Formats: sequence, C-alpha cells, structure tokens
Amino acid sequence: MPCLNEAESIEHCLRQARTGLADLDSEIVVADNGSDDGSREIARRFGARVVEVERKGYGAALAGGFAAARGRFVIMGDADGSYDFSAIMPFVERLRAGDDLVMGNRFAGGIESGAMPPLNRYLGNPTLSLIGRLFFSSDIGDFHCGLRAFRREAILGLDLQSDGMEFASEMVVKATINDLHISEVPTTLSQDLRNRKPHLRPWRDGWRHLRFLLLFSPRWLFLYPGIAAMVLGAAVTLALLPGPVQLLGARFDVHTLVYASALTVIGYQAILFSVFARVYAMTEGFLPFRSWLEELVDRWDLEVGLLAGVVLVVGGIALSLVALLIWGGKGFDSLDYRDTMRIVIPASTMLILGVQTILASFFLSILGIEHSSA
Repeated sequence: MPCLNEAESIEHCLRQARTGLADLDSEIVVADNGSDDGSREIARRFGARVVEVERKGYGAALAGGFAAARGRFVIMGDADGSYDFSAIMPFVERLRAGDDLVMGNRFAGGIESGAMPPLNRYLGNPTLSLIGRLFFSSDIGDFHCGLRAFRREAILGLDLQSDGMEFASEMVVKATINDLHISEVPTTLSQDLRNRKPHLRPWRDGWRHLRFLLLFSPRWLFLYPGIAAMVLGAAVTLALLPGPVQLLGARFDVHTLVYASALTVIGYQAILFSVFARVYAMTEGFLPFRSWLEELVDRWDLEVGLLAGVVLVVGGIALSLVALLIWGGKGFDSLDYRDTMRIVIPASTMLILGVQTILASFFLSILGIEHSSA
C-alpha cells in the first residue's frame, strides 16, 4: 500500500487486507512516502511492515514497496479506503492460473456514486484507456485502476521508471509490449475515507498519463502524423507543379505550393524522428526490440543513406541551375514568379530533404554503434 498521510483510512484498509489474506502465507507492506500524521505508527500497530521511501511520488512509493516485498505475488492498492482489500482472492486465483499481471476494472465492477469525479469517470479515464488500447493493442479496459496484482519477478523485470501517477500507465504499457500475460477482474470503487483533498490532480496527472502514452508510442506521436503530412504535402505539390488549380471557387497557386512544400518537409522530419525515438528507446531499454526496426537499422548503411541524400541534393542543384538559366535568359531581370517558383520550390525542397537524409544517416549510424555495443 503506498501511503502519504492516510491516518484516516489506513486502519480500515489494513483490517480489510487481513481478512482478504487470512488463508494465505502473506505480509502487508506499507510504502510510506513521508507521512507526518501518524500513518506509519498506525500501520505498525496493526502488524504491517512499513518501508520508508524517500523519493517522492506515487510511482516512487510503489517501486519502493515492490523492491521491499518478499512474496512471489504482490497485490497493490491505495490506502485511502476506496478499494475492498477483503475481496482480493479473484486476483490471486488469476495469478495462480498463470497470469503475470491482473488488473482491476472499476467500470466492469461498479463505481459508487461520488467515488470518482465526473470528469475522470466519463472523460479522463475512458479516453486515456482508449488511447492506451489503440496505441499498444491492449485489451485492458481500465488502465488506471489502483488495485492490481502481479508476479513480482515479472514486474521488476520491466524496470519501471516513473515517479508520478503515470506509473500506473507505465506498468500496463510495458507489460503489454513485453508480452506479459494480462487479465482483468471486476473491481468496485467506493468513496475514499479521507476528509482532505486527494493527491490526484486531474488535469496535471491526466496530461502526464497522456504524455507518457505518446512518448512510448513514436508511431502515433511521429510516424503516422508524419506520413499523413508528407503524403498530403507531396500530393498538393505534384498537383500544383503544372499550373494553378481551381477548386471550389478558389484558385490555388504558388503560395499554396510553398505551404505544401513545407508540409512535405515537416512530415519527412517527423518520420525520421519516429525512427530516432524508437531506436533510442530500444537501445536504452525503454522499449523492447522489434524485428522490423532491427532490420531497418541493420540495413540502413551509412553509404546508402548518403547516396540517397546526395541524389536529392544533386536533383535540387540541377533544378536550381535550370531556374538560373531561365533568369539569365531574361538578362537577370525581373521574372514572372508564378512560373519560376514552380522550379525553385521543388528545388529547395529536394535540397532540404537531401541534407536531412544525409544527417539522419549519420545519426542512425551513431545509434547503431551504441546498439551494437550494448
């Protein structure tokens, strides 16, 4: 049980936990995160082993408790009285059946009136859980339930790092991408027993959860938006190269071509960032290795990337020379920008993409060296 000033509720939780653990060889560990209201003394009086965790944060407290736990199975739950620790046997049964992580699902088990703020109940939790299922191909219906059970060795092997509330998401995400066996158990959520405000801050902690989900999914943060931007930008560029396009009563010309070119470059940069982020995350152990990306990095020779970049740069220079010859033919005087910009814009775009490709090739080679030596 993570604990920070839970004197009003921890006795209730410990009594429930004793009931739930009555037929099991077990211990109760309270991971205290700096309580000054007597919570630790109450926990010790009721037979719990108190582990004092100096590093602040919900995730830090849980990680300290996990490290100190002695059992093969670990059940975690908030010490605010919102979860029924006397009804934990379904979690234990799932672990005995071979599951690595058993999640509680409050939406399947029932949420008592007033137990969860409407913003969290109808927007925050469902939306973040939906994003988590979409990004990571997970079947979990409630990503943020505080009552869950797991095989201690399996979860410690995930090397969880988050200190804050996003620790809950990190556990589910890393368990999913590391192919651990995960299941859910319907869980009821009751009103907590505290008179003070909860530690949870909906907007701040919701953003931290969303930020974590995005950072751990470079495909959705960089790759898919990058592909969409680059395809759209390239399509508009090709459509406008022959001349202006009349559409829905509007005339699209070189000004639109400039923005289409910029969108192409932005999309390409986002795609490169998705590869950089994924390779770095794998190298540092944040994400597991995926065969398709390993093959990409292995096959992305520096020389191949340099060649592709040079071809783009040479193409850009060639188009620039064409524009220069046209200008020279006019005596280096004023030109009709609507014609020459159809050469200059693709030329500059090719130069930018070529240089980006060359630089990306060097950077991926550096990452590849780090990966090989890891």
